[in-house]
Amino acid sequence: MNQPADAEIPDVQGRADKRKIAINKVGIKDIRHPVIVKDRSDGQQHTVATFNMYVFLPHHFKGTHMSRFVKILNDHEKEISTKSFKEMLTEMSEMLEADSGYIEMNFPFFVNKKAPISGVESLMDYDVSLIGEINNGKTQTRVKIQVPVTSLCPCSKSISDYGAHNQRSHVTVNVKTDGFIWIEELIELVEKQASCELYGLLKRPDEKYVTERAYDNPKFVEDMVRDVARKLNEDKRIRSYVLESENFESIHNHSAYALIEHDKDADPQ
Repeated sequence: MNQPADAEIPDVQGRADKRKIAINKVGIKDIRHPVIVKDRSDGQQHTVATFNMYVFLPHHFKGTHMSRFVKILNDHEKEISTKSFKEMLTEMSEMLEADSGYIEMNFPFFVNKKAPISGVESLMDYDVSLIGEINNGKTQTRVKIQVPVTSLCPCSKSISDYGAHNQRSHVTVNVKTDGFIWIEELIELVEKQASCELYGLLKRPDEKYVTERAYDNPKFVEDMVRDVARKLNEDKRIRSYVLESENFESIHNHSAYALIEHDKDADPQ
């Protein structure tokens, strides 16, 4: 039986709940949406992001309004930046009448790289996340980037008559910044500290270069995080960071791992 268009529809989510148990995070997870992000080379880059969006639900509310999360995304089809990301957090908090909220936006970011000798160009993709929280009107955002690189074992080089084992490594930086910083800047900061950076396409002269570059620049997983941390410490725009490196060992059935965490604002003055 059809209801008249002007008939009042009950708001079940808005009803009171008597169990007196608050929910720390409630919302939507793994929703994909097209976005535009800043690109140092071309100004902007079109990509597709996966969003997780949550708010705090007080004990006296039965549920939150899930459709409002999707509306917020649809209202922000313009370029996504740190500034607009903060605006989304505030809008979500106000629209859902929540004291706190959380948004994580994960997307592939592409950089056009030139091979070191031949100069042939190819795209490299990086896993990037914008992470934001709002608590009582105060927002905080972070940028997280996973950078794949090459690491070559100093011990293997030292004890072997010829050759040395190397492996793919994932270096992940999760930073809070004070001021604008390009995604490409963080990628380059990490890549310069590796035994060698990766490329999508290499000719034979390039392959010779990257092999010898890694051999001449061996790094333990400990070296990797310390060298990257030193550069992060030197950049005044970066206020805090969590830095991880995982080496997917080529001669072991396990990974080597190291983590450094530092909050500059907590340092003694």
